[in-house]
Amino acid sequence: MTRSQGLDEARAFIEAHFNEPLTLEQMAARAKLSISRFATAFRQRFGSSPYRYLCAVRIERAQSLLLKGVPSVEVAAEVGFFDQSHFGRHFKRWCGMTPTTFVARSRGTLPPTPRTIQP
Repeated sequence: MTRSQGLDEARAFIEAHFNEPLTLEQMAARAKLSISRFATAFRQRFGSSPYRYLCAVRIERAQSLLLKGVPSVEVAAEVGFFDQSHFGRHFKRWCGMTPTTFVARSRGTLPPTPRTIQP
């Protein structure tokens, strides 16, 4: 197996098992590379670290589920985040908005903004 094929296999493994707790060791084993060599080669080939790639796959799947009406707490568990808070932090970091705001914007409705009381 060439290094390129090994990296493709590792990427396919990530995409197939994104909802499980994956380790760098598991991913590197698929590519038949040491952990440090795998991380470097993966970044060179795909433009991001294996962990960032995994997060991107999870967020992409989460977006799809949210748009289907699945509640955030269920989405968090289904795509492999530890809990809803962990999911919310990653989602906001990647998308620049909370899952609720993402759904509202996608549907063309925004949640009402809180009003401030003027003295």
